[in-house]
Amino acid sequence: MSVIRDVFEQGNGILQMVPTWVPRPFNRPGRRLRLHPDDYFAMGMERGAIVERWFSSVIRVETAGAKADEGMSYVNVDDQVNQKMLFKDFVTELGADLIGDTLMSQYGTWPMYSKFYDYQMPLFFHIHHGVAACEKIGVNPKHEHYFFPKQYNQHLGELPLTYFGFDPSVSKEEVKRRLAKFTLNDGRITELSRAFRLELDTGWYTPAGVLHAPGSLCTYEPQWNSDVMAIWENVVGGEIFGYDSLSSYLPEMDRDNLNAIISIADWDLNTCADYRKKFFHRPQAEQRGEGFAQDWIVYGNEYVGGKELTVYPGSTVIVKDYAAYGCVVIEGYGKFGNYSCETPTLIRYGDLTADEFFVSKTAATEGVSIANCSKYEPLVLLKHFGPDCGMIGGNSR
Repeated sequence: MSVIRDVFEQGNGILQMVPTWVPRPFNRPGRRLRLHPDDYFAMGMERGAIVERWFSSVIRVETAGAKADEGMSYVNVDDQVNQKMLFKDFVTELGADLIGDTLMSQYGTWPMYSKFYDYQMPLFFHIHHGVAACEKIGVNPKHEHYFFPKQYNQHLGELPLTYFGFDPSVSKEEVKRRLAKFTLNDGRITELSRAFRLELDTGWYTPAGVLHAPGSLCTYEPQWNSDVMAIWENVVGGEIFGYDSLSSYLPEMDRDNLNAIISIADWDLNTCADYRKKFFHRPQAEQRGEGFAQDWIVYGNEYVGGKELTVYPGSTVIVKDYAAYGCVVIEGYGKFGNYSCETPTLIRYGDLTADEFFVSKTAATEGVSIANCSKYEPLVLLKHFGPDCGMIGGNSR
């Protein structure tokens, strides 16, 4: 029997994961990832601060200078961090036994990942290329959904509001005039946008092709397998972004063509008058049982789903789900299947934790036994799913 198969069977179809940290060379860390204060630059000063933690990832980050496996998740196979094994190798070897027949036949791999996104200041106004634009260059579109857990937002950063798209009164010509000045002076493109203040324990779906400048809350962010983007804002909090960031992920012949650059956006979605009605999501009850409650927190699209599970103090429950999922414990401690689970208070870079797991489809559908060993505190988990999870809401368009 292979090591991968042995680990899978010993965990009864549940894998314990290793923390995956991602630095970025822009903005400032929000310092809410529960990473040790000395370790935010542990991946090198030239790489920038660690501002993201990725979950259930089989893809690498697209940041310049990233290592070949950066952003990719690892499995804890024997509590020895130097023996960890790539989650992607588990998906390849176990296939449908891990992620189910539907995802394996449609995508040939686990098609999504999630992250904690943690910046002190709002991010630049940027876009993940629309589906047609991605097809031209052979990459996946990056559809994503945000949720703002109160457990990871002890402070709200410098500006907890997000710009989405453009005001419905804005024309393509107005946007083009701003982008034409990208290398000349501050284009102030968010003057054409609209912003919403972010509310804890709620979320937003952001389809590929929609401009957005995420606010300064620490965000749980399930998304499709992609890290593609272009930046449409050239001066952000004193940081300057060059023309290459505006024209990225376009065919070479289109990089100096403003019409081609603007074409990567879904104009109807960017300027729709009922944007909040379409894409703002409050939690919706999914299951209730003795000792637990589970809500949909990521829904209303064709790509990624998410749930928040709360197990009440002193309770042991069996919770069933329709599909394979990754999860992270954000409050409390107890047992998750065969494993002890706990919310970390302080994580050293490179250390193991007991807060992240991946659950196979069979284990999910049969039900995972979860015990809250606290006398007073809830045990709370966030779960991220692919499109086979039976989420409510269907396609938001």
